Amino acid sequence: MISRTVLVWLFLGQAAWAQNCSDAVVYLKGEFGSARFSVEVADDEKERATGLMLRETLASSAGMLFVYPRPQSLSFWMRNTLIPLDMIFVDPKGVIRHIHHQAQPLDETPIPGGRGLTHVLEINGGLAKRLGIDEGDVLQHPSFDQTEAAWPC
Repeated sequence: MISRTVLVWLFLGQAAWAQNCSDAVVYLKGEFGSARFSVEVADDEKERATGLMLRETLASSAGMLFVYPRPQSLSFWMRNTLIPLDMIFVDPKGVIRHIHHQAQPLDETPIPGGRGLTHVLEINGGLAKRLGIDEGDVLQHPSFDQTEAAWPC
């Protein structure tokens, strides 16, 4: 269960975030409202290969943002991952193209996200549905090309 404090923190008005782009934070907005997640960025092969493996907990306001240098087909799995995750697959403009809800811990079945993707945001399993995050919603982060981003910094 998400505490009231976390919900208030997740749903701060987007105006407060307008010029606060930071590598350590991802903002999301859509019909559900808006949300903020503190993130670790995995932007090289070693970091992407390790991801959230072997972690026993993940704060409800935290996640991991996987960043790829060019658009491509992305597929993830849950090898050595101990907590259920929602995987949010994102295109180069920051638009959510697919969400895989509740990926099962330790499952090595490939989870395809689609083609033309550059980012994947992993958050606690079930959180995307609870917050109302959906395909078509947008992310803000400095790793997106700011001249092309749907929601630039």
